[in-house]
Amino acid sequence: MSPLVHTSEPRLIIGCGYLGRVVAARWLARGHRVAALTRSNAEKLRTVGVEPITGDVLDPTSLRALPTASTVLYAVGFDRTAGRPMHEVYVTGLANVLRALPPCSRFVYVSSTSVYGQSDGGWVDETSPTAPTEDSGRVVLEAEQLLRTHKPDAIVLRSAGLYGPHRLLRRQPVLNGEPLIGDADKWLNLVHVSDAADAVLFAEGKGHPGETYNLADGVPVTRRDFYTRLAELLNAPAAKFEHKPEPGAPNRRINASKFRDLGWAPQYASYHDSLTAAVADTTM
Repeated sequence: MSPLVHTSEPRLIIGCGYLGRVVAARWLARGHRVAALTRSNAEKLRTVGVEPITGDVLDPTSLRALPTASTVLYAVGFDRTAGRPMHEVYVTGLANVLRALPPCSRFVYVSSTSVYGQSDGGWVDETSPTAPTEDSGRVVLEAEQLLRTHKPDAIVLRSAGLYGPHRLLRRQPVLNGEPLIGDADKWLNLVHVSDAADAVLFAEGKGHPGETYNLADGVPVTRRDFYTRLAELLNAPAAKFEHKPEPGAPNRRINASKFRDLGWAPQYASYHDSLTAAVADTTM
């Protein structure tokens, strides 16, 4: 077997968290150099072959060390334990990075389907209005708009809810047999973290500059069905629901056919199989 050959310019990950770590592993397996910005996990990254760059998106001085990269993945999430407002992390942090980042061939930005505010349970695609009703969705949309102004060729992936090993939605309340409060018949839109990582690499190679794509498995599931199945797989008490009306709250089904039409297809075509795999991986 021939040795892996590294390119001179690394792939760069800004936001090397739950999704970013999986993407890093994919790139490393393909023989690419991978660098990642990190506040505190330099040694952990180094042990898996990632070149750490110590810095923080909210510290412009620290961003001077960002290298020239062939592809940049921007997947910064909101860490509630950090004590910084979401707007500061998503909008100010992105602005800081865009000012400091050397030119790159590809910039893949992981956004969220929270930019859609529809509440009628209907299908939405990339042409649907973006009028989020929640503060978090408004912040995400403002960050997207900032990106489009300063880097119009970026590829935006609007991701549905990420889950997989060690990230099972409301796992502990289900295990405890606690009632889940809300409207059990509203829709969840999901994508397994492994499929999301494959989508990033697919967007890098096949995505069209400047385009926005919804990223979801394409099979929305009601909260009732999802948590009933999760309880079964965890051998937990049967899922309980305490109905609470949520007038005006987001409730939509995400159409991801635009990205699928490029040739991407998830390994896990619905929550049923992927949830089984995620629970098995989490408990191993």
